[in-house]
Amino acid sequence: MKLMYLFPTRAGVASIRFNSLNQRYHIFLGDEDLGSYRSLQHAVDDLSGGHTFTSSSGVDTATLGIPEDIQEWTRVLNSPEY
Repeated sequence: MKLMYLFPTRAGVASIRFNSLNQRYHIFLGDEDLGSYRSLQHAVDDLSGGHTFTSSSGVDTATLGIPEDIQEWTRVLNSPEY
């Protein structure tokens, strides 16, 4: 199954993508992979709280208004594998 969650921000689309090969959730800002996590909630918490690798733009994800509640994100099934 290919699964992705999306949330638009002023710095680009934040996304959490499930990688079926390594069974981990990868967090992205635009096309930049900012880390991987075993659980969806941990990925959401770190991305919304700014506890990720720094993007090349230097933006702090904690300042982007990314919600901690995954229900506020758009869920996409069968998205292309990255």
